Amino acid sequence: MKQRSKIYIAGHTGMVGSAIYRRLSKAGYNNLIGRTSAELDLRFQEDVTSFFEQERPEYVFLAAAKVGGILANNQYRAEFLYDNLMIEANIIHASFLTGVKKLLFLGSSCIYPKNAPQPMKEEYLLTGLLEPTNEPYAIAKIAGIKLCENYRSQYGCNFISAMPTNLYGPNDNYDLQGSHVLPALIRKFHGAKKNNEKEVIIWGTGKPLREFMHVDDLADASLFLMENYNESGFVNVGTGDEISILDLAVLVSSIVGFQGELIQDTSKPDGTPRKLMDNSRLTHLGWKSTITLEDGIRKVYAGLTEKEWY
Repeated sequence: MKQRSKIYIAGHTGMVGSAIYRRLSKAGYNNLIGRTSAELDLRFQEDVTSFFEQERPEYVFLAAAKVGGILANNQYRAEFLYDNLMIEANIIHASFLTGVKKLLFLGSSCIYPKNAPQPMKEEYLLTGLLEPTNEPYAIAKIAGIKLCENYRSQYGCNFISAMPTNLYGPNDNYDLQGSHVLPALIRKFHGAKKNNEKEVIIWGTGKPLREFMHVDDLADASLFLMENYNESGFVNVGTGDEISILDLAVLVSSIVGFQGELIQDTSKPDGTPRKLMDNSRLTHLGWKSTITLEDGIRKVYAGLTEKEWY
């Protein structure tokens, strides 16, 4: 990519898309384009195709998606499958039709089987059953991977895919009914501190291990892959580090400054015991994460405003 290359960031107002927008701007790319969902509904093929024909982007970062935590994924199963299928299919096909030079599709670690060996290698895709609660979202993301692979094999399109681990950062979702575990913990402990509550309850035993990456690291990896990777196989993007949910809760409570007690509700499910990405393919290419979990959470919490809770 050149500094004046026209680059479309699909989903540029979301957590991932906005991070990519910031990273590209910082690197000197000055011909960036984006559309809000109100301006362009990516679920409608005719609208997406017209946009591509008019704007003619040379490079595309496909970060647009309908996302949410376990509750939202399980409650709105049809929307999570349909909306994500439409978004990625429309953008990938329009990129093919208008001769986009290169496209990066961003997926999710939930594409892997529920009982995949740990750490999860790229070759474990489609080797077992998915986690039932987020199966529709995972199937949509797998379809995106396969779209990129097959537009490459059939038409020679330079479409690549990357699968990030659990993300957090600016523009995250803090709605307790739809958020992921890290932003949910930040909000819980912040609310408890603000209201002088004596305890905060977390689900399960706290033993499951999870990997978390600051979205700015993903944005940096995305730019790296766009500049350096041109293969058909998708690439995991992770930190290589993991932490138990209990230790994460303790860390968040310390950063927030909550002084009360942490209560574990062991009647609630733990979920998958471990979910770690194998990021050796990416590290061998020459990229690795630089933002530690503690530094990242401190940075996020310091930058939050009350309006972001709702």
